[in-house]
Amino acid sequence: MNRFKFASAVRQQGVVLIFSLIVLLILAIGAVALLRSVDTSLLSAGNLAFHRDLVNQGEQAVANVMTEFKTNGPPLGGATTGSMQTANYSATALPTNSQGVPLVLLNDAAFALIGTAPDLVGRTSDVKIRYVIDRLCTATPLTVIASSSACVQSSGLPTGGTANRNTAVAPPSATVYRISVRVNGPRGTQSFLQTTFTKPD
Repeated sequence: MNRFKFASAVRQQGVVLIFSLIVLLILAIGAVALLRSVDTSLLSAGNLAFHRDLVNQGEQAVANVMTEFKTNGPPLGGATTGSMQTANYSATALPTNSQGVPLVLLNDAAFALIGTAPDLVGRTSDVKIRYVIDRLCTATPLTVIASSSACVQSSGLPTGGTANRNTAVAPPSATVYRISVRVNGPRGTQSFLQTTFTKPD
């Protein structure tokens, strides 16, 4: 009986300890991977919220421009056929990069040639909002006629139903204007917005 107990003790080689260490190592690796995944998710969510906040603040410029156009303020006070630096307005379409962002928003020196209106300040002092308005015309402003193909225009023609039956009165043409906004945020971040609107000629 004693010999049997002694032989049983000799056969124990610590296999359970080795398996326990392997399982512990796998759990540790899984915990580290989970923590990194959570950190990445939090960082992505934070960046998305930060970007959304800059976009929301950039809407301030769009609202200001739309108000000016509705109330015949600048640049309409000086007529839209000529560029107006004090309103950051160009009467012809500005050149853009491959993403459609006007080059003057990417270069401070070039912007000074187009607009002199000061940057808007966001909700916090470290957010600066710069915008430009351009009329989507390719010709010299003074040579543009309302019906000219030199400008992008919205015809405003109704479609569908019985709307097309009355063709006696043609709707007025409306030239398309573009507002491009650059928002500079903290830590060198930038967001760009762009929208178009029309105003009857």
